[in-house]
Amino acid sequence: MFKKAVAIALLAGVAVTGTAVYAATDTATLTINAQVRSRAKLTISPTTINFADADPDVTPSVPADAQVAVSAKARTGSASTVTLTAIANGDLDNGTDTIAISNVSWTGGGAGFVNGTLSTLPQNVGSWTGPGNRAGTQDFVFANSWAYVGSATDYTQTVDYTLTAP
Repeated sequence: MFKKAVAIALLAGVAVTGTAVYAATDTATLTINAQVRSRAKLTISPTTINFADADPDVTPSVPADAQVAVSAKARTGSASTVTLTAIANGDLDNGTDTIAISNVSWTGGGAGFVNGTLSTLPQNVGSWTGPGNRAGTQDFVFANSWAYVGSATDYTQTVDYTLTAP
C-alpha cells in the first residue's frame, strides 16, 4: 500500500509541475551559408533593327522598324553603381562604302536610361545604384542624307552591350 501511495504522489507531482522527474534537454546550432555573388544578366529584344530607305528631304531622320526593349538585372552591393554601355564594332559598311556610325542615335526610355549616339567608343545607355531589375527602351533613329552612296544591298554593323555589376 505504501508503494502505491508513493507512486500516486510521484504521478501527482508530475501532473502539478508538468515536468518529469527524469527529463533532460540539449541544444544544437545549425549554421546556414548562402552564396550570393555579384551577378549581371542583360536581355535585349529584338536583336536586329532596320532603317527603311527614305527621301532625305522628306524624312531626314529615319526611325528604326522596332523599339529595342532592354532588361538589365544586377545583383551587387547596395551602394555599387551598375552600368550599361553600348559600343559599335565600326561604321555602317557595305563593302568599301561606309556611313559613320555616329549617324545612328537613340532616345532612352525608363528610369536610369539615357539618350545617346553610337560610337566605336563605349557609350552610356544607363546606370543605377544597387541591385535590381531595370527595364527600359531605346528608340533608334538614322540621320538620312543625300551624301550617302546608294546601294542595292544594306549597310550593316553590330553593337555590343555590356552590363557591369561590380
